[in-house]
Amino acid sequence: MYNNDEQLIEFTQMHDEFILDWDNALISGDTTALERMSEDYYVAFFKSSNEKPIIYNREEAVSGMQQSVKQLLGAKKHFENRVIRLKSDYHAVVFYEQMIEKDKKVLARLFTIENWQRSNGEWKIVREIEEPIN
Repeated sequence: MYNNDEQLIEFTQMHDEFILDWDNALISGDTTALERMSEDYYVAFFKSSNEKPIIYNREEAVSGMQQSVKQLLGAKKHFENRVIRLKSDYHAVVFYEQMIEKDKKVLARLFTIENWQRSNGEWKIVREIEEPIN
């Protein structure tokens, strides 16, 4: 297993900022700071364990995120049980439970896996997998 404490600290700080950007987006409606996806980014969303995932490319994902944030203004997004693993100086994987809550009601719970890649000094999400927790 790859281990570089300094790189892990740097990546964790960047991901902490990403989480804060989610908080700000859910207040302001502006998703610009969240659009940290590579050009070839995609997300696979599993609706249930029996179905094939729905795949969204970067453009579709950004558009969907913008619509969701507008609908969820005032909500909170919680990132629970987060685990970060560096695969190298240029690749990281983040696992967590995502919970979206509004007006004290849980609207969604998802297992999320983000794959990040560092290019030209910037971390970008290259792919994401999401699956609902029932």
